[in-house]
Amino acid sequence: MTSRSRSARGRTGSGAHAPGPRGAPRTRGTPRTRGTPHTRGTPRPRGAPRRRRLPLRFLLPAFFLAAILAMLMLRGYVHSEILADHRVRPEASVSHVPEKILDGGPVIDTRDGREKSLRIPRHRIVLTFDDGPDPKWTPKVLDVLAKHHAHATFFVTGTMTSRHPALVRRMVREGHEVGVHTFNHPDLSYQSKGRIDRELAQSQLALAGAAGIRTSLFRPPYSSFADAMDNKSWPVTKYIGDRGYLTVVNNTDSEDWQRPGVAAIIRDATPKDGRGAVVLMHDSGGNRAQTVAALDRFLPGLQKDGYRFANLTEALDAPSAHTPVTGLELWKGRAWLWLVTASDNVAAVLIGALAVIGVLVFVRFGLMLLLSAVHARRVRRPGFTWGREVTEPVTVLVPAYNEAKCVVSTVTSLAASDHPLEVIVVDDGSTDGTADLVEQLGLPDVHVVRQANAGKPAALNNGLAHASHEIVVMMDGDTVFEPSTVRELVRPFGDPRVGAVAGNAKVGNRDSLIGAWQHIEYVMGFNLDRRMYDILRCMPTIPGAVGAFRRGALRRVGGLSDDTLAEDTDVTMALHRDGWRVVYAEKARAWTEAPESVAQLWSQRYRWSYGTMQAIWKHRGAVVERGASGRFGRVGLPLVSLFTVLAPLLAPLIDIFLVYGLVFGPTSKTVVAWLAVLAVQAGCAAYAFRLDRESMIHLISLPLQQILYRQLMYVVLLQSWITALTGGRLRWQKLRRTGVLGAAGRPGERHVPGARRPRTDERRPVA
Repeated sequence: MTSRSRSARGRTGSGAHAPGPRGAPRTRGTPRTRGTPHTRGTPRPRGAPRRRRLPLRFLLPAFFLAAILAMLMLRGYVHSEILADHRVRPEASVSHVPEKILDGGPVIDTRDGREKSLRIPRHRIVLTFDDGPDPKWTPKVLDVLAKHHAHATFFVTGTMTSRHPALVRRMVREGHEVGVHTFNHPDLSYQSKGRIDRELAQSQLALAGAAGIRTSLFRPPYSSFADAMDNKSWPVTKYIGDRGYLTVVNNTDSEDWQRPGVAAIIRDATPKDGRGAVVLMHDSGGNRAQTVAALDRFLPGLQKDGYRFANLTEALDAPSAHTPVTGLELWKGRAWLWLVTASDNVAAVLIGALAVIGVLVFVRFGLMLLLSAVHARRVRRPGFTWGREVTEPVTVLVPAYNEAKCVVSTVTSLAASDHPLEVIVVDDGSTDGTADLVEQLGLPDVHVVRQANAGKPAALNNGLAHASHEIVVMMDGDTVFEPSTVRELVRPFGDPRVGAVAGNAKVGNRDSLIGAWQHIEYVMGFNLDRRMYDILRCMPTIPGAVGAFRRGALRRVGGLSDDTLAEDTDVTMALHRDGWRVVYAEKARAWTEAPESVAQLWSQRYRWSYGTMQAIWKHRGAVVERGASGRFGRVGLPLVSLFTVLAPLLAPLIDIFLVYGLVFGPTSKTVVAWLAVLAVQAGCAAYAFRLDRESMIHLISLPLQQILYRQLMYVVLLQSWITALTGGRLRWQKLRRTGVLGAAGRPGERHVPGARRPRTDERRPVA
C-alpha cells in the first residue's frame, strides 16, 4: 500500500460534508451522538452508566479467529497432533495378576467384579485388525474377507473412525464386529481414570455417529498375549471391565506390522493342532500390502482345513457386542462427525489458501526485485532524460487542518526550494491558528486561502482554483521537502504523456521502534512497489505527502473527489483510465511524520485500507472497458487487488500455521520454514535499502516487525473488510502531530521567532 495523505478531512465518512468548528450545527451525513433526543429507545436516565457495546467490526474478527482456532485445534486432536501420548510403559511385575488370567485365554472378562478368561473353540479363528479404519488398506481387507465369506473383528481408534466413518458403516453392514481401540491410541497404564473415560466415551461417540452402534469390545493399545498382563495393565483392565467392556488380547500374532513377507505372515498367523485363536493383524499404520496378499491365501487355505472365520461373539456363541444407538446419543455422534468433517475441510481450505498466499508473496517479491532493478537501471543510466527540461514555476498546494505543530516547518522547507514556485496553504477550517502561523512568516509567494471545514478533497480543489501554474505539487501539512524535491518531482513532466508523478516519501521520526517499523515498510514496500508499478504502467496511488499533477489532467477527470476515503488513490486510478502515464521520481524525497502510537497507526491504516477498497470498487468498470481504461482495469486493478487487498488478508495464515507448528509440531521444520521466509524478506528489504541509499541499521528490527507489526496490519485489513461487508461507514480520523520534523526534514525542535505556539489542549486522540 502506498503512502497517503493524513491531513484532516473533517472527521466525516466518505462523501459526507464535515462539521464546522465547534458549536456549528451538525451537517448532513455526520453520525448522531448517543444520548441525544434522536437516540432510539428509552432515553438513558441522567447519571445512569452507559452500556458499552463491542462494535460488530470487532466481534466478527474475534468470532472468526476463534472459529478458525477451534477448527484447527479439533483437527489437530483428531489427527493425534494435540494431546497425543506415545509413551509405552516397560514390563512390570506380575505379582498382582491372577494366575488364571496369565494362563488363560485371549478374552478377559472383568465385568461385574468377575476375573475370568475365555478361549476360542477349536477350528474357529477370530481375525482381528487393529488401528484402522484406513482409507487405502481397510477397503482391500474388507474386499478379501467378502471374497472368501469370512467375518472378522476390527478394533478401531476413535480418530480414524471420526475421519473415515463410511468404512465403519461398511464393516457393520457386512457382518463384521467392531471394538474400541481407544481414541488417540495411548498406553492407558500411564493415564488417569478421567483420561481413560474420555478415550472410551469419545470412541463410542464416533461409533454412534458412524454406524449408529455402541460396542462392548475393547482392546488396549500395545497389548499382546494374556501372559503379558502385569501390575500396571491389570488395574486398567479391571477398571475397563467395570465400565462394561470385554477386553480382547490375542494368542496368535501374525507380526504383519514388521512386513516379514507373505509366507512368514501366514506361518505366524496359523494356529497349531486345530486350536482356536484370536489372530492379530493390522489394517492401518503403514503399508499393509503384505497383509492383504497374505490374507487372500490364508483364508482359503485354512477354510479347506475345516476352520471357520467368525467375529468374536460368533466364535463364542455369545450375543452380539453391538447395541443400536438412538435418540440424542445418535444425533450427538452425527454432530461430532459433522464437526470433524468441517475441521478437515476448513484445514484443507486454509492449507490451499496458504499455498496461494505463498505463491502470491514470492511472485510479488520476484516482481519487485526484478522490475525495481529494471526501473533503477533505466532512470539512472547516463544520459537518461524525460524530454525537455522543466523550468517553469509550479504551484505547491498544502491543505491543512489543525497543523500548527508542523505547518511552519513545511512552508519553511518550501521557501528553500531550488525550483521557482508559489505556495498556497489552504486552511480547512483549522481551530488552532494554522493560517495565522503561515501569515506571520511573511514569506514571498506564500498565500493562505481560508475555507470552512469541508474536507481535504475540497481544500485541494479550492487550491487548484487559485493556482497560477499548470504543474501542481501536492503535499501534506506535516511533510518537509528537501531543496531539490520540487525540481526532481517535476522533471518527468518533460514527457507530455506524463499526467502525474509520485515522489519518495520517507519517515522522518524513525528513532522509535514503531517509527523504525514504518520506515522499513515505506522503503521496502511502498517504494519498491512504486518502481514495480511504474514499469507495469499501473501505479495505483500518488502519495498525498509528495505528488505532482498536470492541472489540465486533473480537470479532465473532474478534480479530486470525496467519493472515497483515499482521494489520492481515486484520482490516480482516474488518470490511468484517462490515458495518462503515472511515474515514480525516486530523488523527489519528502520527510513525513509517521504515527507514533498504535492507536494513531491503526486509525491511519484503517482509513488507507478501507479507502483503497472503495477506490477499487469505484473503478471496477474499467475491467470491461477498452483502451487505456481497459488496460488499467485488466492489469492494474487485479494486481492492486491481489497484492494490496487479498494477499495481506490471507497472510495471517502464515503466522497461524507458524504458531500451530511451534506448539504441536513439527517444530524444527516450522522454524526452518519461517526463517527461510524471513531470509527472503530480509533480502528484499536489504535490496530496497540499498536502492534508496538508506542505512541498514534499522533492519535489525525486521524480525520483530514480522512478529508484531504485521499482526496489527492484518487486523486492520480484516476490520476494513468487515466494515465494507457490513455496510459500515468509516469516519475521517485526524492524527495527532508532534512537530518533530525540522525544515531540513530531520527530527528536531523548531521555533520561529514571533510565531504563536499552538495550544496543547487541542491535541485529541484519534481512536
